[in-house]
Amino acid sequence: MKRILITNDDGYQSSGLLALKEALSPLGHVTIVAPASEKSACGHGMTLTRPLRFIKIDDDFYKLEDGTPTDCIYLSLHALYEENSLPDLIVSGINIGSNMGEDVSYSGTASGAMEGVLHDIPSIAISQVLKDKIDFGFDYELAKDTIYKIAKKILEGDFPLQKREFLNINIPQISKQECKGYKITELGIRMYGNDAHLHRNPRGEEYYWLGLHPLAWDERATQETSDFTAIIQNYVSITPITLDFTARERIKPLQEWIEK
Repeated sequence: MKRILITNDDGYQSSGLLALKEALSPLGHVTIVAPASEKSACGHGMTLTRPLRFIKIDDDFYKLEDGTPTDCIYLSLHALYEENSLPDLIVSGINIGSNMGEDVSYSGTASGAMEGVLHDIPSIAISQVLKDKIDFGFDYELAKDTIYKIAKKILEGDFPLQKREFLNINIPQISKQECKGYKITELGIRMYGNDAHLHRNPRGEEYYWLGLHPLAWDERATQETSDFTAIIQNYVSITPITLDFTARERIKPLQEWIEK
């Protein structure tokens, strides 16, 4: 039986995580290790300054006290699996909210998949794009159908990516019937503003609360479809992500610049 490890950054009680388990259970043995609380936008952070503890919720279902998605994957591979019986697939999600453009660099969801491919395990990050994150009233039908089909192909030995590359999937907020299909996309350019809200507590002390930015973007100067455009056009966006951050086209010009 195939072994599947799943995590998220919304916490172990997330409806998206439970939907992911439901979608993948027909494909193999699913183990869940998720943060005990929401860790959205924690990036690829790993906990080094305090101990971490697995807390069993159910059979093959654990929360990691105060852990990040990266912690969940890293510790699971070292504590829950033998070296010769590692997971065949790691999936992080289903995130409640999009992870497109440069949001991938902030995303705890994407980082769960990043940690997976650092250990040479095929990995996927999957997110549900939402117009209203607080009350979206959605059943994940399209997300579950998508992750089942993609995971099935991978578990059958058909994975086209190289080492340290993972799939970043974003699901439009539409029904399965409305979906036009899959688009292989590039990351668009995420446009950010300043959404820091200043408040005062009852003692008069100032504090800031960071809000959510509108889902605004720009296109890159290429012929590829961006993840944002695919979603707007009612396609599932599938973006191959590489962990190699090197700006290779800049190596020679930088060498010439430094030698001037």
